[in-house]
Amino acid sequence: MPAPLADAHGVMEIDRLDARSTRHRVDWEGRHVAWRRFGSGTPLVLLHGGHGSWMHWIRNIEPLARAREVWVPDLPGYGDSDDAGTADALHAVLTPVVATLDRLVGRDTAIDVAGFSFGGLVAAHLASQRPGVERLALLGPAGHGSERRPRGELLDWKRAAAAGDARALARAMRHNLAMHMLSAEPEDIDDTAVDLHTRSCLRTRFRSKGLSRAGGLLGALEHRPEPTLMLWGEDDVTADPVSLMSSVPIHLPQCRVEVLRGAGHWLQYEQAGAVNLRLRAWLDDRP
Repeated sequence: MPAPLADAHGVMEIDRLDARSTRHRVDWEGRHVAWRRFGSGTPLVLLHGGHGSWMHWIRNIEPLARAREVWVPDLPGYGDSDDAGTADALHAVLTPVVATLDRLVGRDTAIDVAGFSFGGLVAAHLASQRPGVERLALLGPAGHGSERRPRGELLDWKRAAAAGDARALARAMRHNLAMHMLSAEPEDIDDTAVDLHTRSCLRTRFRSKGLSRAGGLLGALEHRPEPTLMLWGEDDVTADPVSLMSSVPIHLPQCRVEVLRGAGHWLQYEQAGAVNLRLRAWLDDRP
């Protein structure tokens, strides 16, 4: 497959942050889950989205790690982690994540969790099953079961990848980022975002789409008494955030829903400064 296209600064930034991590490759029933650790303090787990990797959080890890021990996995079937198994089922991802996390931080250790997109659905189920999840933040979470707002058709990037055409691959990725992930026009999307998205897509083996659209998010949160933050980009195409802002608290009064202007689905990348401030405030239990 062709190498992803990116500017030198973007590659250096990815490599610099990766070099600052402490890597853990944790066994679970003969398979391994890859974790990266940054900083020190109360553990904070960040879960990436579908067709993603730990790099979904590249603009958030260092600001959050100033006061937290940040743990970021590649979910099973993604990136550096082994495959999730034969079943494209939520438990195939969730079970090894919980098991390997407990081995790293201790089963009885209190943690905070933030999840993005498909990782938000995983995070909600993790919080419903594992005791000690104190603060939960869901960014553009999948599984809400409500109406989507497609911006346009996605391009078949796999054809360009199979042909070894790096430029066609980059064009497809930039287009798809604009259609699905970011609110910017294709020509305004930076090369680092294209590179991150390309690297992650090329190494995605788990099919999360069906799970993401099947619902189950609100059910996972229904019996969680602790407060939950649900943060959406105003231009997120995977949901209608304004509708969710009014409907979710009715069913889940412990859930706070907020909408961030100037952001699409990948809001923690597109509006990193605002998201980092909001997450730090939420994790510190400040209004």
